[in-house]
Amino acid sequence: MSAFPGPLVLGTGNADKAGEIAHIFTAAFDVMLFTWALEVGDDGGFVMTDVAEPFRKPALRVPLVVEETGSTLAENARIKAAGWMRSTGMLAVADDTGLSVDALDGAPGVYSARYAGEDATYADNVAKLLRALDGVSAAERTARFETVALACRPDGTEVLARGAVEGTIAPEARGTSGFGYDPVFVPTEGDGRTFSQMDPAEKHALSHRGRAFRALAAKFREL
Repeated sequence: MSAFPGPLVLGTGNADKAGEIAHIFTAAFDVMLFTWALEVGDDGGFVMTDVAEPFRKPALRVPLVVEETGSTLAENARIKAAGWMRSTGMLAVADDTGLSVDALDGAPGVYSARYAGEDATYADNVAKLLRALDGVSAAERTARFETVALACRPDGTEVLARGAVEGTIAPEARGTSGFGYDPVFVPTEGDGRTFSQMDPAEKHALSHRGRAFRALAAKFREL
């Protein structure tokens, strides 16, 4: 197994997402990873490395505020990764994830994280989704999760990988693990449990984010 390509910056202020990516990368590279939180401007990020010694914060010249103005998952992932790369001079990785529900014509899609509003909580988004699907039959509650993982290197080149999983939306939230829409997403390849009813290893084996970041790790190894 080749060495982890760090240190790198994770372009996200979401601690749940950062922890999940660290877990996936740890398994993909077979290394112990160390993660430090960064507080920058209105956004936060994380430095990830397999070096045990404390890693110094990069000296940032300007506060970093990233606005996800893209119309696709890839555009938003690129905005975040490129912004962090320019501000830190380091390899930067970001992702964007969307849940597409067939009965809702693909919504919430690129707006998944803010489906119920800019300051929506996970519970707010799930509640709005369940209300929108009220009365929709089980056979028509098909959906898919997609993640685009993108790395921007200091030389300006980028590496992109995708991961997707098909599933259905449960009629009510089930389980206590995970985050986001995990309590209501039942993967087709699973055994009827939602992602929130699985332990992390089970979830990552099937999930969109697990597939995207394992694919990204494979591309790093090719490089």
